[in-house]
Amino acid sequence: MQQEKSTSSLARSRARSCALVGLSTALIAVCSWFTIPIGPVPFTLQMFAIPFIICVLRPGEAIAAVAAYLALGAVGVPVFSGMRGGIGVLMGPTGGFLIGYLLGVILAVLVLHVLHTYADTDDPNGTRFPDPAERARMTAWQRFRANLMPCGLEVVAGLIFSAVAYIVGWAQYMMVTGTSPEVAFMAAAAPFIVPDVVKVVAAVLCAQPVKMFSKRR
Repeated sequence: MQQEKSTSSLARSRARSCALVGLSTALIAVCSWFTIPIGPVPFTLQMFAIPFIICVLRPGEAIAAVAAYLALGAVGVPVFSGMRGGIGVLMGPTGGFLIGYLLGVILAVLVLHVLHTYADTDDPNGTRFPDPAERARMTAWQRFRANLMPCGLEVVAGLIFSAVAYIVGWAQYMMVTGTSPEVAFMAAAAPFIVPDVVKVVAAVLCAQPVKMFSKRR
């Protein structure tokens, strides 16, 4: 009987994980369809969606969601910006940003795990939500650590993700177009830095109530 319960619990956990990965992949795709053309690189909401996913999913789930998104796009499903798909998009001038998404999310979740471990937060994936009785016993510093510090760590992880995506995207744009590093940076990166920092912060803030709700279920 105990073994059957354990097997059933494991199956439910795997099903939930698969559902979260699928929903997150869909979220990235939908955010990529929101496109505002700004020069050679379009403005999209992927830089909001992926940091949000980094905050709310387990590390392996976050990596799987981004990998699934890229795999769907590579085989021709129109999940990239402008409802495009195909390996040509990944190999094109702006494809480095897409490749950088996967490399960035891998590094970001690893760094976030290390930071949470070093900061001694109880939840390896995000903010810990103490119950009212426990909160009443906390000092001001403990409340800070329980609330603001995890958010700060997630912002750092989101910025690391963005930096990796920028570096890979800038390098591929420079190689494919044959432009100088300065011209490539001004065309493919500079206009988006400030908006993407804002999107990372917004993603972390939006993730907090989602994590609170999921932990209290």
